[in-house]
Amino acid sequence: MKRKILILSVLMMIAAVVLIDSCKKSNPAPLNLGTLMVGTIDLNAAAAPTNVPVNPTITATFTTEVDATTATASNITLTEDYDAVSIPLTITALGKIVTIVPTANLANGALYKLAITSGLKASDGQPLTAIDRSFTTLGSFLPAGVVAYWNFDGNANDQTGTYNALTAGVTAITYVTGRNATSGQAASFNGTTSLIEIPNGDVLELSSDFSLSFWVKEDSTAKRDQFVMGLAGWNGFQFEINNNGNNKLGECKLAVQYSLSGGTSASQDLWFNGAATGTTKDNGGWQGWTFSKDLTSNNGTGVNGLLAKQWAHVVCTYDHATKIGTMYINGQKMKEQDFNLYGTGHALYNATGLKFHGNAANNSFVFGFIQDKVSPTITDSWADYTVTTNGHFQGLLDDVAIYHSVLTPALITLMYNSGKP
Repeated sequence: MKRKILILSVLMMIAAVVLIDSCKKSNPAPLNLGTLMVGTIDLNAAAAPTNVPVNPTITATFTTEVDATTATASNITLTEDYDAVSIPLTITALGKIVTIVPTANLANGALYKLAITSGLKASDGQPLTAIDRSFTTLGSFLPAGVVAYWNFDGNANDQTGTYNALTAGVTAITYVTGRNATSGQAASFNGTTSLIEIPNGDVLELSSDFSLSFWVKEDSTAKRDQFVMGLAGWNGFQFEINNNGNNKLGECKLAVQYSLSGGTSASQDLWFNGAATGTTKDNGGWQGWTFSKDLTSNNGTGVNGLLAKQWAHVVCTYDHATKIGTMYINGQKMKEQDFNLYGTGHALYNATGLKFHGNAANNSFVFGFIQDKVSPTITDSWADYTVTTNGHFQGLLDDVAIYHSVLTPALITLMYNSGKP
């Protein structure tokens, strides 16, 4: 009898195990996100992080094993918010972990949206409840496509790796705290000898379209004028801040050499008058001036109220298709000129882009003066680097970026808002 009871008990236990196992198979565990990390940065936190590096490795850990065949770009996307561009990704899955890596660096200071759809499934077929997460990359916003970018975080290296200053090409430069907590350091120029020389700078302007962006804090007590940067002066391009006496700024300008359709070139200043009275072709200005910001309502401060002893963001662009050059300061359009309106008899009517027209032996792009000190293109005494009372830049410079494209007003506004002090 006891033997029958024992056998019956064993059979009941086996049946229970089978029943439990059957229940497990009929009720598979759901696929849920456990953690979503970039190193120690939690992308799954209540507040979206703003300190993600531009080269992130995103690790998603799930509660159950993932079907690797569903971990694809169709189900996992990363989108750049400001232009809705989908970022190419390398995606791998192993067990419960999916690793997501952008194939190229992301933009600085930009918002990104990571989406994982229900198309991602567990190894037993259970779908994920779709999730969306956002994060912002480190630094001030820098649109994609930059040709050269110097952030001056302790050195004068181009962050793209192409246009680095030689060690011997950095003279009397110190690196100091920048304009805000995320901007890192800035380069400080002493107004007499400071210089950064970038070899082969002529290549930087060989483009139909062009944009120059930088942050500057000048010291208006330095002298009458200051050359913030230059490539053989106006024979390439230069940015200059002038002083009209009494330590008040009079104007700023980007002088550029433009390529013409016949293979020649001519220079022209994209010039913003310090009086800032809004003078255009329609009220007494040059026939090609289509816009000039009127700052007289702001107590008549003109450029002085924008640039003097304070951080300012400057962007200058040239669009060869429209033949329009534009200057922005602190996210606002300040000056615009249209070569189409110069008239058919004017050389710049046929401008096709930018062109280097300096000495071949002086093709260095420099920060802190109008041109390189070796074999200078401009031989006038006021452009002699060795004269310390000339227009050497005195102040701070940061986040200089050059594009062979035209930055849009929307991008420029984002750059200013993300980088302002």
